[in-house]
Amino acid sequence: MTASPSNRPVTEVAAGILLDSEGRYLLGQRPEGKPYAGYWEVPGGKIEKGETVFEALKRELKEELGIEILDSQELTVLEHDYPHAYVRLHVSVIRNWCGTPAGCEGQQLSWQLLSQDRPSVEPMLPAAWPMLERLKLLLV
Repeated sequence: MTASPSNRPVTEVAAGILLDSEGRYLLGQRPEGKPYAGYWEVPGGKIEKGETVFEALKRELKEELGIEILDSQELTVLEHDYPHAYVRLHVSVIRNWCGTPAGCEGQQLSWQLLSQDRPSVEPMLPAAWPMLERLKLLLV
């Protein structure tokens, strides 16, 4: 594990922005018991030792949403210093998957229109904002 600029351990995270044919992306609400419970985020989770970003996305989105992703496109890598962890987010866009996303961990889900300036749900996890801004730039 590498150290952050603040000398804290870096937690490597894979985040997957599901993008459907109607120009919508999926957000999930963090469940009770997790840091920032109730905040909305892009689905994903920690990258386990020896996993690629894609392998972590496949595993996490199967666990969280009950879907099988077929491919992904790297969007960006961002870092964010939360009070509970310093995270490096490997953000990918996912356009192809099998199954219908469902909140397998009891979390609420919300499809959002990319054409809207702001998501209709809140509060948003702080690191989600730069991901969504980057996504909008990609699709302009």
